[in-house]
Formats: sequence, structure tokens, C-alpha cells
Amino acid sequence: MKKTLRFLLAFLIAFAIMMVVRMIGVTLYTISGTGSEPVFQAGDRVMVNRWSYGLRVGGKDCFFGYGRIARQSVEKGDLVAFENPQNNDQILIYRCKGLPGDTIVHEGNTFVVPSLRDCADADYYWLETLDSHQLGFIAEEYLIGRAFMVVYSRDPLEPLWKGWRSNRILLPL
Repeated sequence: MKKTLRFLLAFLIAFAIMMVVRMIGVTLYTISGTGSEPVFQAGDRVMVNRWSYGLRVGGKDCFFGYGRIARQSVEKGDLVAFENPQNNDQILIYRCKGLPGDTIVHEGNTFVVPSLRDCADADYYWLETLDSHQLGFIAEEYLIGRAFMVVYSRDPLEPLWKGWRSNRILLPL
């Protein structure tokens, strides 16, 4: 009986540690579409570092407002995981093409990426996929972190026992 309780306690502690690491350290997201090929393929499980731009705390609906612990800057070329501003349940991963204050020319139109100096609410970033699909300006509060590794990949159109992509295991981005 004592061994069973010890095992159960060890399991619960390990589970709690795993949940804390997942909530504030790194998170896995599944790529569902093909818009970012060849960097991502449908079925990739991508690891995102939640601390890469500082840990998000609060938000628009929070009493204390939005903030970041150990804030760091996004760099051009980063693969940024963020909440879709139109649907917070959807997580997207796009490449950062413009930082606050940059001038962007897209399809013949010129844009200046707003910064905290220019507007009172947040820094913004210009994000787009490899197929040039873009959402445009994304406020910093929607950013989750930087995608840095494909942990594993499985073709979602194949049966469970097939479709594993061995060339995409622990693939750095």
C-alpha cells in the first residue's frame, strides 16, 4: 500500500511540474494547414518558447491589464506563434517581416508599422506566411512566443500507424 501511495504521489508531482512547464515554459502546437510549407507541413508538432518575448501576464479583460515579465524584442525573421485577433481560440505561426517603426511595401502599398511611441495601446508587428498571406499588423499582446523546433510530424491524411515523418523529428527551425 505504501509503495502504491508513493508511486501515485510521484506521478501527481511529475504531472503538476509538467503542467507548470507547459503553461509558462514551452507549449506544443499542431500545424493544420499547408500555408507555411516548406518550413511547416500539416501534422507538424511545433514547440514554442513562451519566454522568448517575455511571459504574458494579464490581458484586455484582466483587472491589472496586459504586461510581460522579462520582456524581449521580436526580431525580423522570427517564427512567431500568436492568437488570431479575430478568433482567440485559433493559434497561428507566421514569420515576422516588420518591426515597430519599419516601413513595409506590400503589393504596391506602403505601410509604417506602428510603435508604442506612435499609438498609445501597443507595439505592432507585420506578420506573414511564406505564401504571402498576411494578417497585417498584430498587437504585441497577441504574441505567445517563438517557434523553435518541430518535435515530430505525422501526415494527418494517413492512418495512425503510418505517416510518421522520420526526417522531421527534433528538427530545429
